[in-house]
Amino acid sequence: MSAGGPGPFREAVVDLGAIRANIARIAEEAAPAAVMAVVKADAYGHGALPVARAALEGGARMLGVADVDEALALRAAGVTAPILAWLHDPGLDFVPALEAGIAVGVSSAHQLEQVAAAVERGAPPASVHLKVDTGLSRNGVEPARWDAVVRRARELEASGLLTVDGVFSHLANASDADDDAQLAAFRAALEAADAAGLRPGLRHLASTAAALRRPDARFDLVRVGIGMYGLTPYGDGTTGADLGLVPAMTLRGRVAAVRRIAAGAGVSYDLTWRAGAPTTLALVPLGYADGVPRHASGTGRVLLGGEVRPIVGRVAMDQFLVDAGDAPVATGDEVVLFGDPASGAPTADEWADAAGTIGYEIVTRIGPRVPRTYREAP
Repeated sequence: MSAGGPGPFREAVVDLGAIRANIARIAEEAAPAAVMAVVKADAYGHGALPVARAALEGGARMLGVADVDEALALRAAGVTAPILAWLHDPGLDFVPALEAGIAVGVSSAHQLEQVAAAVERGAPPASVHLKVDTGLSRNGVEPARWDAVVRRARELEASGLLTVDGVFSHLANASDADDDAQLAAFRAALEAADAAGLRPGLRHLASTAAALRRPDARFDLVRVGIGMYGLTPYGDGTTGADLGLVPAMTLRGRVAAVRRIAAGAGVSYDLTWRAGAPTTLALVPLGYADGVPRHASGTGRVLLGGEVRPIVGRVAMDQFLVDAGDAPVATGDEVVLFGDPASGAPTADEWADAAGTIGYEIVTRIGPRVPRTYREAP
């Protein structure tokens, strides 16, 4: 973008072609298992509706969300594909979800009875995925209560109130040994479900990490979240590019102001950085209100004028500063915080390293003040 030229003040560009390609890449690897595209939390900040549509076009067979409200929003927008929602308010009325044809994850005996009660009140028979806790100690039926829950589920199934279409859990991805133990626990849970007379057609344990590296954990369905967005699920230095994935989001803005400062001049709150020599500062109109992590103060980098340049001083609520040295920077110049490394830009995972977090958080936290623009990469 030329200096002073047209362009958004701040913008998150989402490449829907990358979404489709990433889904197709992982689907090919995980076959014959089907793919669920996880679009919870507004599709990790990318926009649930356009991402859901692109993922389905890319080969996803099902969508996954955290709560029923997310699923109902997709239905209201015209999405007819199968959707599973699995994290529920304790007092949730399941009737609207069942009337919308949303499959519900069940993580306790109480939830199972709530779902059955909704059907007794007139909702259509429920499609249920029973979740067993295999080691994360989060939601999911505790192993000691699993036998009782699957027996009760079979009774409710026989009565016509529901169908157990799935059994699932979630890996911690802590180590191979931990994953092995969880896989064994999941297989034991499946055996107990079978012994109770349940025949779920969708057994699912793997998210992106296991979908790519653990063939033994794929079963009938893999849940693809972070990989769909082109980022790595691993903390071992493997990049999204190493996995054949393309980052879907590019976060960018325009230089709002330029200032030449003298050696010794302090920068931003607390004056944590002072210029060692005369230099040019570029003001970027994004801050922690937009999801730019304050923890990346002094460590984050951006692409400006064809070069990767450092953030200096504190990231503020609405802005941060970039040290441009002696480069001929002007107001209106494009600044790319993160995007596809093939363009020369830093990645969201590099920003995560700079902030001491994970790429998931970097993209998901981009705030509503930043418009999302949907494009197909050339």
